[in-house]
Amino acid sequence: MSFVPSMRRVMDGCELRSITLGHPLIDAYLEFVGARGAVNTWLATAYDLKVFFEVVGGKEPSEVSAADVFAFLAQQRTPRLEKVVRIADGEAGLSARTIARRLSSAAGLFDYLIVRGDAGVDRNPVPRGLAGRRAGQRGRGGVRLVRRPRTLPRVLSPVEVDALLGALRTQRDRTIVLAMLLAGLRRCEVLGVRMRDVNPGEQRLFVASGKGGRERIVPVSGRFFEALGAYLQSERPHEVSTDAVFVVLKGPRRGMPLSAAGLDEVIDGARGRAGVPRLTCHMLRHTCLTRLREQGMSLEALQAQAGHASIDSTRIYLHLANDWLAGEYMRAAEAIEAQIDPTETEGEAA
Repeated sequence: MSFVPSMRRVMDGCELRSITLGHPLIDAYLEFVGARGAVNTWLATAYDLKVFFEVVGGKEPSEVSAADVFAFLAQQRTPRLEKVVRIADGEAGLSARTIARRLSSAAGLFDYLIVRGDAGVDRNPVPRGLAGRRAGQRGRGGVRLVRRPRTLPRVLSPVEVDALLGALRTQRDRTIVLAMLLAGLRRCEVLGVRMRDVNPGEQRLFVASGKGGRERIVPVSGRFFEALGAYLQSERPHEVSTDAVFVVLKGPRRGMPLSAAGLDEVIDGARGRAGVPRLTCHMLRHTCLTRLREQGMSLEALQAQAGHASIDSTRIYLHLANDWLAGEYMRAAEAIEAQIDPTETEGEAA
């Protein structure tokens, strides 16, 4: 038996209630994910599984083999357009991060089915990697199925920031961008801000929708609260029934919470008007955290501001902050040079 995965979403107003693909076992897993993960994780998992089972020919989960997974991996790496490659990693197919995420979604499904014990699945067909060492040898070894490049994210220059802020058409849009530029909030965190989360007296925001369900309180510059006050006074409809801070300003959805797609549309328009190519919400967050590090903010404080579960995620901003690396090098180089005997170096030169 085979099935054709068809992704269906059930909405209750602006709230996502369920996602199904048309298979009872897969739909049960999606319900499991939806009850425990963020909406974006839920949607991404559903789409990843849809693509996976389309490529493996709609097989039953119990029929999927490791050979099917390797065929899926090869298909995902196939170039989409001839003679077109990404500058970041030189690949022509999907990015390594996307492929790795789809494999992770599939692996999660099979782990769930194994634990259930009633799906006829007794092993996970998605390999965790290929063995690279013989039994008894020390070390981790092994070869990953997908090699993900560790690239540095791009940040905006002060000139680009000014151009972007000048290209925004509403106080709402300006406030949203400042939340990412001055507080380092993620897109979902900005959209999740409620009126009760705003504390202008202490110039702080309560972030209730952080990654992984983690909550935090972050300080924000007074410039953000000035823009927020202008937006609430002059643009936000007074008759709205939601306590979401950022809402739709025009059209049939006026007064309803601004969606991720709506915010992406705002950023897309501003990108073109400002002449800032490849601008994303996450680039604004990277810009904020990089500038904070450049001004001497400690890694521990930066981790708390960013909402990172591990400080390893925060260390990337050491590399983005060029002044830090240059300063550390110059201090070390001066110490090394001070230990060198000048007369000895002059003799060698002669």
